[in-house]
Amino acid sequence: VQLQASGGGLVPAGGSLRLSCAASGRTFSRQTFGWFRQAPGKEREFVAAIRYSGSTHYADAVKGRFTISRDIAKTTVYLVMNSLTPEDTAIYYCAADPSIILSSIRVSCQYEYWGQGTQVTVSS
Repeated sequence: VQLQASGGGLVPAGGSLRLSCAASGRTFSRQTFGWFRQAPGKEREFVAAIRYSGSTHYADAVKGRFTISRDIAKTTVYLVMNSLTPEDTAIYYCAADPSIILSSIRVSCQYEYWGQGTQVTVSS
């Protein structure tokens, strides 16, 4: 599986962005996809995930502001980010794994496939 993340950019506080993660391969519907982010000097952290079943999971910091979804026909996963704050500034990565268990979806090292990352910068 190859992942290509896009959609990052510079946005003022309170603004919105939609990130996309285009996936190659024929196993899209069987993958669990996650979004992670890494700010300068910080560890990579979980943002959101959507399992093969369609269930979604969010970090507390983004719950109610971010929405993860997928388009199986387009083999693309989206992350809509609203009410952005400067604390959301980071490189955002999409990841995928065909066999990750529910208790591990927030753990970055449990994902087998990774995209290249897209920069999100929120100005104050």
